[in-house]
Amino acid sequence: MSTHDLYAIPSELSTWDVEAAGAARFTWEYDEGRDRMLSLYQKGKDKQWDSAKRIDWDLEVDPYNVLGVPDQTLAIYGSPLWERMDDRQRADVRLHNASWQFSQFLHGEQGAMICSARIVESVPDLDSKFYAATQTMDEARHAETYARFLQEKVGLAYPINPHLKALLDNTLSDSRWDMPYLGMQVLIEGLALAAFGVMRDITTKPLPKQILAYVMQDEARHVAFGRMALRDHYAQLGEAELREREDFVIEGCYLMRDRLRGRETWETLGLNKAEVAEAMECVDRSEYLRIFRSLLFSRIVPCVKDIGLWSPRLQQAYADMGVLEMAGQDLDRLMRQDEDIAERLDAERFAAEEAERQAEVAETVAMGGTDSPRP
Repeated sequence: MSTHDLYAIPSELSTWDVEAAGAARFTWEYDEGRDRMLSLYQKGKDKQWDSAKRIDWDLEVDPYNVLGVPDQTLAIYGSPLWERMDDRQRADVRLHNASWQFSQFLHGEQGAMICSARIVESVPDLDSKFYAATQTMDEARHAETYARFLQEKVGLAYPINPHLKALLDNTLSDSRWDMPYLGMQVLIEGLALAAFGVMRDITTKPLPKQILAYVMQDEARHVAFGRMALRDHYAQLGEAELREREDFVIEGCYLMRDRLRGRETWETLGLNKAEVAEAMECVDRSEYLRIFRSLLFSRIVPCVKDIGLWSPRLQQAYADMGVLEMAGQDLDRLMRQDEDIAERLDAERFAAEEAERQAEVAETVAMGGTDSPRP
């Protein structure tokens, strides 16, 4: 089935052409480069995995309860609008919210694949080209995984959100080689990591937990790559150049914040204009979503500070968004945690499978022992 058949609302175009600017850069320096970057490149090679084999696609998913979380996580829960809905309408709210979230993850991963390929093309040093090549493969795998999840398990999809599309457009159309790093590795990947983490930790369903945990294991390396490359580069830039990057970050963060409102889901659920406005008021007032939005900046804010974009006006922008306190987050600890959770999930899954296999072997042996002929 074509993905276009799954879209809840029509996609504007079958393809989206972004006029990319800038040069493709070759380098004839093939020395070993930076030890930290090459270590990350080696890890990127070692950690490649196949989503068809690592993920248990036989697990069932209820499209109307994809994550298995309480309805309190829905912005309209408990509101007069919610109380007026019947069970079928409430089930549709759950379906459309989950579909919209995973659809944006899918589109973001395709954007990340294109941006990392752009980094391979435009970054001047070879060690960064090496690592970005492994990331391009990672992002292809992530897009494949989310596409399969939506097609086979959810059965509904949404086109790319206009705010995410605008940030990708700004990122890819800029001729400066560091902008795909800044737009993708810091902003889009940083927000995605935090969103994946919240959903990974609250879901009670094994299949989305596997997908989110394994994707996060890769994404943690990607953010580390962006930090490493941009920290070195931005230490050499002047005040005017840094201010341009800060302008980009501020605009991008507002786009990412506004993307989370998901207006198109409420417009698609058959609500009238007044009910859509009512739903959006609930979104803006929701304490759960306020906390969720704040947590989504837990990876972005400390990363922006770490790479050297930390002027008073940038701090003020984060204060206005209510996320300035996230600057104190320990990114290295969060990255280790993402790695450990994925490895622990593998260990638990394969230990359970091995125990089940041993039990089957023991049962077979026991049954065979009663009927086998004596020597």
